[in-house]
Amino acid sequence: MKKFLDILLIVLITMFIFNLFSDKPEDKLNNTLDLWFVESSYTIPASVWVYVKNSTSSWITLNTCTDLNILSSWEKINFSENFCKDITIESWSEENISFSDEYSKFDNIGKFILNAQIWDREYIDQFELENKGSIKKIFVSVFYAPLYNLVIGLIDFFKWSFWFAIIWVTIIIRIVLLWPQHKMMVSQRKLQAIQPKIKKIQEEFKWNQQMLWMKMMELYKKEKVNPVWSCGFLLIQMPILLVIYNIVLWIQDPVHLYYLYDFLTHFSLSDINYSFYWLELLESGWVQWAILAISVATIQFIQVKLSLASKDKDAKGDKVVLEKKADNKYSQIMPDPEMMNKFMLYWMPSMVAVFTFTLSAWVWIYWGISTLFMLFQQLIVNKIIKK
Repeated sequence: MKKFLDILLIVLITMFIFNLFSDKPEDKLNNTLDLWFVESSYTIPASVWVYVKNSTSSWITLNTCTDLNILSSWEKINFSENFCKDITIESWSEENISFSDEYSKFDNIGKFILNAQIWDREYIDQFELENKGSIKKIFVSVFYAPLYNLVIGLIDFFKWSFWFAIIWVTIIIRIVLLWPQHKMMVSQRKLQAIQPKIKKIQEEFKWNQQMLWMKMMELYKKEKVNPVWSCGFLLIQMPILLVIYNIVLWIQDPVHLYYLYDFLTHFSLSDINYSFYWLELLESGWVQWAILAISVATIQFIQVKLSLASKDKDAKGDKVVLEKKADNKYSQIMPDPEMMNKFMLYWMPSMVAVFTFTLSAWVWIYWGISTLFMLFQQLIVNKIIKK
């Protein structure tokens, strides 16, 4: 047994010394280079990226046109001279190479193949380019493309000033939504005004939920109040806010120039000025962002405060109407208006402050101007309701 262990030990030492002093084959290093498309499928317009990871001890220099060959229908795509450049990737590092500037080359559905020859080794990968689905096409045509062109057109009109463009986009959107916003504000105030009647119905029919809802609908019809308008406007406003957010989020990506109308094809993203004095509108910060967040929250608090009707002294003690079940447990039928008002008055400005602080500075511009617009509109609505 001892002889066997001695022989095994000698073999292991011999293998260790052999591996220590032997030269590593060149192709071993080549196996540690990774190269592929970031995504396996894209939709038109395509922002194509190629991922390169260099895990070797040598630097690698790639040319975006000669070394990274992309084939469509087995024919090589010829990119513009401005796009062709050398990219050096240091050892033990990685790089994402963007083909976004050449988005016009990726406008036909089908398979695209990456073929690269590096260190006498061939790298092959592919992705599928597809059209957007019907719903996405409608959304882009109706919402995204018009608003994107509006933003770019205003930036172009104001000599590349992103600050002025956001201000005027906000004003234009508020003007377009002026009538729906007015209907919502009037409906909210009317709904608050008939709260005593609502609570009377709740108390009278608290044991009959079906009859309660029937009487509520009759009251809404008689008083010409549509409770859907009280929150329905948010369903209109949120998609627009999300579209604007995505436009600004991807505004530096050249691929979105695909959506430009013909009269804006001269536009250049590189000329946009994203600064306004000490603010970088696409970035978030600390002290200045805290000031902006507090400012927007204050405006929001005032606007919500104006939207709430004054309360009568004898209405302060009203409680939530409850329906008694057979097992003596209680369940809430209607939300307490007092709780809803407190939520709107305190929690909503708080949430707006948090979102404004964490997001880019342009959000403060959009939300602040929108809320100021709503504040003055609320003053007008209050006068109308008072009369």
